[in-house]
Amino acid sequence: SRQRYVLGDTAMQKMAQSHVFLSGVGGLGVEIGKLALTVHDTKQCTKWDLGINFFIHEDDVASQRNRAEATLHHIADLNPYVHVAASTVPLDETTELSFLKQYQCVILTEVSLLLQKKINDFCHAQQPPIKFISADVFGICARLFCDFGEEFEVLDTTGEEPKEIFISNITQSNPGIVTCLENHPHRLETGQFLTFREVNGMSCLNGSTHQITVVSPYSFSIGDTSAMEPYLHGGIAVQVKTPKMFYFERLEKQITNPRCLVVDFSKPEAPLQTHVAMLALNRFQENLCRTPNIGCLQDAEEMLKIAVSISETLESKPQVNGDAVQWLSRTAQGFLAPLAAAVGGVASQEVLKAVTGKFSPLQQWLYIDMLDIVTPLEKMGSEEFLPRGDRYDALRACIGDSLCQKLHDLNVFLVGCGAIGCEMLKNFALLGVGTGQDKGLVTITDPDLIEKSNLNRQFLFRPHHIQKPKSYTAAEATLTINPCLKIDSYINKVCPATENTYSDEFYTKQDVIVTALDNVEARRYIDSRCVANLRPLIDSGTMGTKGHTEVVVPHLTESYNSHRDPPEEEIPFCTLKSFPAAIEHTIQWARDKFESSFSHKPALFNKFWQTYPSAEDVLQRIKSGESLEGCFHVIKTLSRRPRSWTQCVELARVKFEKYFSHKALQLLHSFPLDTRLKDGSLFWQSPKRPPFPVKFEFSDPLHFGFLVSAAKLFATVYCVPFTEKDLSEETLLKIISAVKVPEFRPSNKVVQTDESARKPDHIPVSSEDERNAIFQLEKSILSNEALESDLQMKPISFEKDDDSNGHIDFITAASNLRAKMYNIEPADRFKTKRIAGKIIPAIATATAAVSGLVALELIKVVGGYPADAYKNCFLNLAIPIMVFTETAEVRRTEIRNGISFTIWDRWTIYGKEDFTLLDFINAVREKYGIEPTMVVQGVKMLYVPVMPGHIKRLKLTMQKLVKPSADKKYVDLTVSFAPETDGEEDLPGPPVRYYFVQEDN
Repeated sequence: SRQRYVLGDTAMQKMAQSHVFLSGVGGLGVEIGKLALTVHDTKQCTKWDLGINFFIHEDDVASQRNRAEATLHHIADLNPYVHVAASTVPLDETTELSFLKQYQCVILTEVSLLLQKKINDFCHAQQPPIKFISADVFGICARLFCDFGEEFEVLDTTGEEPKEIFISNITQSNPGIVTCLENHPHRLETGQFLTFREVNGMSCLNGSTHQITVVSPYSFSIGDTSAMEPYLHGGIAVQVKTPKMFYFERLEKQITNPRCLVVDFSKPEAPLQTHVAMLALNRFQENLCRTPNIGCLQDAEEMLKIAVSISETLESKPQVNGDAVQWLSRTAQGFLAPLAAAVGGVASQEVLKAVTGKFSPLQQWLYIDMLDIVTPLEKMGSEEFLPRGDRYDALRACIGDSLCQKLHDLNVFLVGCGAIGCEMLKNFALLGVGTGQDKGLVTITDPDLIEKSNLNRQFLFRPHHIQKPKSYTAAEATLTINPCLKIDSYINKVCPATENTYSDEFYTKQDVIVTALDNVEARRYIDSRCVANLRPLIDSGTMGTKGHTEVVVPHLTESYNSHRDPPEEEIPFCTLKSFPAAIEHTIQWARDKFESSFSHKPALFNKFWQTYPSAEDVLQRIKSGESLEGCFHVIKTLSRRPRSWTQCVELARVKFEKYFSHKALQLLHSFPLDTRLKDGSLFWQSPKRPPFPVKFEFSDPLHFGFLVSAAKLFATVYCVPFTEKDLSEETLLKIISAVKVPEFRPSNKVVQTDESARKPDHIPVSSEDERNAIFQLEKSILSNEALESDLQMKPISFEKDDDSNGHIDFITAASNLRAKMYNIEPADRFKTKRIAGKIIPAIATATAAVSGLVALELIKVVGGYPADAYKNCFLNLAIPIMVFTETAEVRRTEIRNGISFTIWDRWTIYGKEDFTLLDFINAVREKYGIEPTMVVQGVKMLYVPVMPGHIKRLKLTMQKLVKPSADKKYVDLTVSFAPETDGEEDLPGPPVRYYFVQEDN
């Protein structure tokens, strides 16, 4: 379901009907092989494969199985609905290629360039063309090439939701200028198409489509409107998705004049230079029938000569990068598994584009090099890179044995075992992270259980794992990839509440922390712990086809908390309550109704009756004038409690009338349709939409759906049993026919129209309400309807992924009824589920790419690389773009007199038992040359001179002021310093860690 939100049902259906052929099931092929296809390979499994192919195991090597046959059942296990076949027949220059006609897409890895050209020519010549993709990873370099035929039509280039723009004005001119509502930028681009609806005055625009030209962030032109009627008010412009044609050239032609995606704008020349280097490698292999020897300088020199001659044959004659050619030659026999994961993720997305026509295809080359990893290894001897006969030989050929050993000895803390977490564990296993004999450990934690919706991208999990803990299952699955991995798994959240589990001591034992989380606040918290304990952090995340990675290194870079995204726009309370303008508003209203009726109120009801022992006790207390919090609402709920299925259905029917009829009538009573504002403009104009009451019709599926889902949920919270017969139309119609629906009575209550107003925390209770409560409670007691069993309810926790529980059914029906009341376009159940459940669309391609990039940065962190080696990345595989940027250099804050600090600095003061606050202030001044004027512990102000009584605190001991627990050795304090000139704010300082006693070291 998460992938459906990315691709849509049409693309999913096209995928299901597609046939894809993949040749080469090595380290790169197996990454692409997570798709559904025929896998082809002629090679046998070797020890080398264990470090690059996560589906090949020791027994496959021992029995010398064919790689396609060894991986086949593992690929098939990923999705039981997909047929996967293996092929082991030879594929070479003599092979007759007509067998490929049955496939829509052909993917080649580990195939010679000559054979790639032959197969590409065959695919390009077919009608319709067979989409062709080739991908290679040699050592530190990777390339990807796409050819989808002369013309390839894409129906949706971005996959983004069509934008809807509320209009405030349209000029009667040539061209006509459309202005958006204030503070709502349109975010459109020139050349896009829009259609109009609900325009008043200039009504001939409604239903018409226009190409736009952007004028400003808040306006755009649409052509001649001078002959149209004058614009009055309202109107919505909706973006129209238009097909786009993409044009491709054959591989043969693209080799001499390549179109490359630039991934690092600080090195725009790099793709062409890597293109030349990899062509030189191909020529070397053709000439000498072998790959350059590991670390061999003679082979590197030969390959450099070839590169220079090839450069002259290209149309742009690019300059040869000698370092790139030589490092590619030295490492070409090696293999960086994380680089394969990154390129494999991109390649897999291109396959999906090829068979679905959704998203913009790569045109036509992608090159990624890891020179940043190998350049600092220049001084290592060639013996560092030579094979040792173990599963890490392919990795060793790229990064050397010393760096391999550092990876083995690494202590890493992985937070989150979802999609990225699973991919990261696979990368850890292939890199040998945490496999050292005496050192090294992978610690993982995730509090969640495995859900069915996880299976399409959290590739360590299978159907029989559903409802098992993610962390334990992921750990077990990772050990099948590399049995030598040492891994501890936990099911804790990482938050302030678990600080005892994940203490400062725990963090200082970790060499690096890797986060794979959706929750921004959790990531911010973990970042703060990394900064406090001077630990590197690598953060990443995905949303649909988008992804990012960020590296945080002590003393070199800014932290994750150094930048903040703008806060998510909240829907104003008055919009939700009375003036919805979009389906998102009605869905949020329905979600709030669910929470209030079936979770919040039942929980408060239970809490109240746990506090007070009986109804009689409560009656006595309120009669004696005692004010009991929540009492009125609890008694109201008790007195109206349904006690049978019939009463649950009656309650649902009454709620229908209240929500979808009386609410509309009340608003139209408060603001009739002709109501005008002080400036003479209509009250009911865009974005405000007048509501119209909905008349209940039993035969209407939407009305019936609300009735059934609401009645079932009421029955659940009030512990009322019901049967299948109770849900029959016959039974429900009989109950409904007898319901007395209350008539509408207008109220003079003020309707909130201020968009800045927030929902009130408490609704005041009148004296009449209190008298009514006493009467209702007395009546319940006398009727024996306030017994112990009546004082309990069953709160419901919202669960979006269980289709049998009726939660999404209720929200969909309630939202669409409200949308109907306000004449808003309804949403289907699937869209409603995404918005109500705050579901983040996800797809395996992006998670694989992002996790590979994280693992590449991990190698640099372990190697202690300089600041300019690290790269953050943003990618969107739909467009496609991939942008590497240097990490932000840590900012230095000046205090004064040359004294400065960064977020990574922490001053330290060692005290003793009788150390006073004055002693602490003096110690800071003596050690760091500046005197604190304010001392704060968390939110507690220890010393602020202007506060009454604080001067006396100078004589108190630090122990008495801080009140540490017995096992606490230190406390982290925040200090400030006097400004240089009066009237300015105090200057902030770095955190000061105060130790209560001098440590031995």
